[in-house]
Amino acid sequence: MDSIVKKLSEIESAASAIVEHAEAQKQALDHEYLEKRNRFDADLEAKTSKKIKEIQDDLADKTQALLKAQVGGRNDTIAALEKEYGERHTWYAQTILKRITEV
Repeated sequence: MDSIVKKLSEIESAASAIVEHAEAQKQALDHEYLEKRNRFDADLEAKTSKKIKEIQDDLADKTQALLKAQVGGRNDTIAALEKEYGERHTWYAQTILKRITEV
């Protein structure tokens, strides 16, 4: 009977050792998983921030180019209108006066 109790005690001790070892491995794996997750999150955050910055810079460049093109087009239009007015202002004045006096 003592041998059975002794054997059961050894089995219980072995089982306890296995459970303790499993708990220790679980804690190590949890710690490793947490570190990997934190590294992944940090890497993803860095990549996302970099991509957002690239998109914002590209958008700013395109906006500046569009504004320059619009300003250039506006200046060309104003110059053309001023030139036409300079060349034909007398004709415009005469046409307006003629319309007013015909009524």
